[in-house]
Amino acid sequence: MGPIEIGFVSLIVIVFLIYSGVYIPVALGMISFLGVWIIKEDYDIALKLLGIAVSDSVAEYTFATVPMFTMMGLVVSKIGIGGDIYTVANQAFRRIRGGLGIATVAANAVFASVTGSSIASASVFTRVSVPEMVKFDYTRRFAVGVVAGSSVLGMLIPPSVMLIIYSFVAEQSVGQMFIAGIIPGLLLTVAYAIGIMLMATFALGFVGKGGLSGQELVAADADDLMSFTEMFLRLIPVMFLILVVLGGIYGGVVTPTEAGAAGALLALIIGILRRRFGWEELKSTLVDTGHITASILFLIITASMYSRMLGVAGLPTLFGDWLASIDLSFAAVMALYVILLIFLGTILDTASIILIVVPLFLPAVEAFGGDLVWFGIVTVIGAEIGLLTPPLGISCFVIKSTINDPRVTLFDVFAGAFPFAVIMLFVLIAVIAFPSLSLVLL
Repeated sequence: MGPIEIGFVSLIVIVFLIYSGVYIPVALGMISFLGVWIIKEDYDIALKLLGIAVSDSVAEYTFATVPMFTMMGLVVSKIGIGGDIYTVANQAFRRIRGGLGIATVAANAVFASVTGSSIASASVFTRVSVPEMVKFDYTRRFAVGVVAGSSVLGMLIPPSVMLIIYSFVAEQSVGQMFIAGIIPGLLLTVAYAIGIMLMATFALGFVGKGGLSGQELVAADADDLMSFTEMFLRLIPVMFLILVVLGGIYGGVVTPTEAGAAGALLALIIGILRRRFGWEELKSTLVDTGHITASILFLIITASMYSRMLGVAGLPTLFGDWLASIDLSFAAVMALYVILLIFLGTILDTASIILIVVPLFLPAVEAFGGDLVWFGIVTVIGAEIGLLTPPLGISCFVIKSTINDPRVTLFDVFAGAFPFAVIMLFVLIAVIAFPSLSLVLL
C-alpha cells in the first residue's frame, strides 16, 4: 500500500477502534505511530514524530488555559452557583409560557460562561431543574430534554474545552475562538427560549400543563419570591467571574491563560467566603483538575501526531485536490461537512470528530478563503448536535445516569432532546450563511 491508501485505512481503523470502546488518545496515538512507521519504513522516524508532538504540545504556553479553566469550572460546580443562577432565572421567567424551561436554558447559558463544560451543566441542572419542572406539571420527557439541549451551551459559550482543542488542531488563537463563540452562543440560547415558547403554545402535550403559564408557580411560591436586590446579590459572584474572564479577554487586559488563572482564584475566594469550600473540597478539586488536564494533554499530543501522520500520508492535500476536481462551490463543501459532522455525531463524541475531520477539511476551507475561526465555531456547533443524538449522545447518557429515576428511560431523554437538536441545526445554518455572527466581535 502507498501512503494515500495507508492514510485512508488509518481513518477507518481509528473510527472503528473508538466505536469499539478504545480510549480516544490511545487509538489516535497508536494508529498515527504505526502509520508513519509503515509509510516511512523507519521506526526511528515514527519515534521522533512522537517526541516532537509531545514537546510541541507541552511547550505551548496556551495549553495552560486547560488546567486553569478546568479548575474554575470544578470550583464553580462545587460551591452551588448553578443552583443560585437557576433560582434567579426561575423567578425572572415565571410569567412566561414554558417559563421554567426558559429559566433552565438561561441558567445553563450563564453557568456555561463560567464552566465551559456540557457534562457539568447536564449533571448540575438534572438535579436542580428537573425535579422543579416535574413538580409544576411539566412532562418528564420535556424536562430532561430541556436540560440535555441547554447543556450543550457549555461547548460553545466561552470558556469551552472544545474551542481550546480546536484552537490547537487548527493553530488558532484561543482568545479569538472564545470571543467568536459569544454571539453564536447567545443566538442559540435565544433560539432555545423561542422554541420552548412555541412548544408550550402548539405542543402542550409534549411540554405538559406547566407550560401554560407561570401563574400557578407565582401563587405556589408567593412567600418565596425574592426582591430585585436579593436577585442581584445572588448573581454578584457569577457576574464578577464573567467580568474577570470574558471582560478581561475581550478588553485585552489579560491573556486567556491569565483570565483562567484569575477566574480560578476568584472562584476559590467566593467559595471560601460563602463557607462552601474547605480543605477537603480543595484537595478533591486539585486531584480532579490534574486528572482532567492530563487526559486533555494526552488527547492534544495524540491529535498532533494524527495531524502529522495525515500530512506525511498526503491525505489533506489529496482531499483538497479532490474537492477542487469535482468543482464544488464553497456552500456545497460546507453542506457536505455539516452532513459528515451530524453523521459522525451519531457514533463519536465531539472531541473525536474535531480531531478526525478538521485536519482533512482545513486545507479546503483555506483554499476557498474561509476564516478558520468561523470554521471552528461551525465545527463545534455541528459536532454538538451529536451530544443529543443516539446512540452516543453523551449529554443524554449523563442525564440518564444522574437522574436515577426508572420512570425516565434513555429513549425519553433522546426524544426530549430531539427538538433542541433541530433548533441547533437551524442556528448552525444561520452561522454558516452569515459568518459575521461569529466574527463581528474580533
